Amino acid sequence: MLRLISTWYRSRFGRSLSAKSVFIIMSLAFGLMTASFSYADEASQQSYMPESHRNLADGVLLGNFESLDANKKPSDNFDLSDWTLTLPTDLNKDKKADTIYEKPLSGGFDLKPLFYTAEDGGMVFACPNVGAKTSKNTKYARTELREMLRRGNTSIKTQGITENNWVFSAAHGSVKRRAGAIEGSLEATVAVNRVSISGDEKKVGRVIIGQIHATDDEPIRLYYRKLPNNTKGAVYFAHELNDGDDNWVNLVGTRSHTLADPEDGISLNEKFSYKITVENNILFVTLIRQGKPNITKSFDMSKSGYHKNNQYMYFKAGVYNQNNSGNPKDYVQATFYHLDNQH
Repeated sequence: MLRLISTWYRSRFGRSLSAKSVFIIMSLAFGLMTASFSYADEASQQSYMPESHRNLADGVLLGNFESLDANKKPSDNFDLSDWTLTLPTDLNKDKKADTIYEKPLSGGFDLKPLFYTAEDGGMVFACPNVGAKTSKNTKYARTELREMLRRGNTSIKTQGITENNWVFSAAHGSVKRRAGAIEGSLEATVAVNRVSISGDEKKVGRVIIGQIHATDDEPIRLYYRKLPNNTKGAVYFAHELNDGDDNWVNLVGTRSHTLADPEDGISLNEKFSYKITVENNILFVTLIRQGKPNITKSFDMSKSGYHKNNQYMYFKAGVYNQNNSGNPKDYVQATFYHLDNQH
């Protein structure tokens, strides 16, 4: 391309371009091409975005908050019959985090200060920096729901390609027939009340508030992060390739541990909604803030490896503390006002 530019310029003006001039022209051309591709991507995203995301009203949070009752247990305000709850405790001393299964969870379970109903009726999740973990390979503690499509039918196995989990539409036909669902959506309205404030500067202030977990890896981890000296937090997500690296996508602000206060960030105790959808192997994430334009980002997962025959999915929601350092009494907390998984 450099030779074509130089030849055209010499034939037109009778002299050669300087190296500096060629560099400037190439930079401008690349900038125009990049801008064009970005615009095309955005326009293309609008054309294939699921109707359920296109129809989301700008700036209108999801859910009916008026129906929440502060005097009720979490399961009386929310349908928890197809979820289990992981706690950062080890009451039975088996060296693993405790799990509350579907029936006791949907039967009125609560446990202050980790999981309970707030004074405004929301469902509170809290987790310390130091707590019991789900396995020896897990670095962080959590108070988090795990989707269970079997809805208490213990004859169906929790793990594997079973009616308890869902798969991608590109999976083999026999896999789709054995699964509980094909693709789906998770939507929530949440306010992060507190983030960690002590410990490793690269970990402080981070919490995962929504996930899709696969057999071993995570097609999405949705983060909220607020640094100690900032008044507002960022929201971003990671898409982990199956047995590969993370791809990071910013929604508001960035994941940087040196980030200045995000101008359009989200404050602690500020309600916001998210909707995560997998449709035709594409990941869609919409962030909704009250009175502001919605933000939607997508990621093509057709080459991420989650269509393989051994891959199964389930949604997760709550608080997955991403700081295992600092004061052991330090903690994260979020309150959910709406939660709905759809298949």
